[in-house]
Amino acid sequence: MSVQPTAASPSPSATAPASASGRLPEKLAAVHQIRRPRGAPVPEDFAFVTEPMPEPLRGTALVENTWLSVDPYMRENMDGEWELHAPLEGRALGRVVTSADPALPEGSLVLHRQGWRTHAAVTAAEARVLPDLPGVAQESFLGILGGTGLTAYVALTRIAALRPGEDVFVSAAAGGVGSAAGQLARLLGARRVVGSAGTRAKADWLVAELGFDAAFVHRDGPVAEQLAAAAPDGVDVVVDNVGGDHLEAAIGALRERGRIAWAGAISQYNAASPPAAPRNLFDLVEKSGRLEGFLVSRHQDAQGELEAFLTPRLRQGTVRDPLTVTEGFGHVVDAFLGMLSGANTGKAVVRVAS
Repeated sequence: MSVQPTAASPSPSATAPASASGRLPEKLAAVHQIRRPRGAPVPEDFAFVTEPMPEPLRGTALVENTWLSVDPYMRENMDGEWELHAPLEGRALGRVVTSADPALPEGSLVLHRQGWRTHAAVTAAEARVLPDLPGVAQESFLGILGGTGLTAYVALTRIAALRPGEDVFVSAAAGGVGSAAGQLARLLGARRVVGSAGTRAKADWLVAELGFDAAFVHRDGPVAEQLAAAAPDGVDVVVDNVGGDHLEAAIGALRERGRIAWAGAISQYNAASPPAAPRNLFDLVEKSGRLEGFLVSRHQDAQGELEAFLTPRLRQGTVRDPLTVTEGFGHVVDAFLGMLSGANTGKAVVRVAS
């Protein structure tokens, strides 16, 4: 699936294909954040710049990025973690074009975190040489085989410890983590899977294409009421990506000894002030329930488990890796802003050059 850009495009000089002629350009293109957002980010918070192409020193390699990831957590980074007027951080896939480290051989496909640019100099400690998995698209290492899928897998297996026969609720289920969580829950033996989405088309897609048992549109009415209608007997496990009213509804629907894996809070990323805490937190005491937040970066040791579990299923077509692809490095900001406003179905990625 592809989306059209939603914001003004940068100048062509900042977005030319990295190596259309087969030769490295003298400069790379990058995106810098140039001011802190006030509420929702806008294109004017970013600038496209050109920088000298780095030469790989001993122990480094020069990577030409082919795919970039845009993710909800980046919105929080904009408020202070990212430096202004400096290259930004994000997962990226690319090919090693020149190398001064045998651990990063030329031509190898690598995963690293120097996104938002066309080229990057990386060390072996900063990059992972990806395995060749015939029948699996390389961009899946940014989707269901990457941090997105790993977040869903860790939420279900390590944080919530889903058991066969249990019922699951996934908020923001049509996004990257949510669409992975719904499919993984089914594979792990969930009896019933319910999701929330932002539009009727997305809710219908969850049921028709990804196998959810029910899905509702959170804008159609109070989330707690809609979740109660979709799961009248309650749920055992929740993967929450939203926070706020979704988290409150999840606590209300939780069964005895239910577990909530809190992965994100996209509902409050653009808020001027944080929302009131869920008003029913004490229900967790009465239900002997558990709410646990987590960072997927602390569970990288589960990556091998995830790949072993999903690779054969991706080849068989029993698991899908839904991606919304924005074409061209010049539209990476458009892809990011579109993802924050719900323009994507599944994981949002950017193909650097067609």
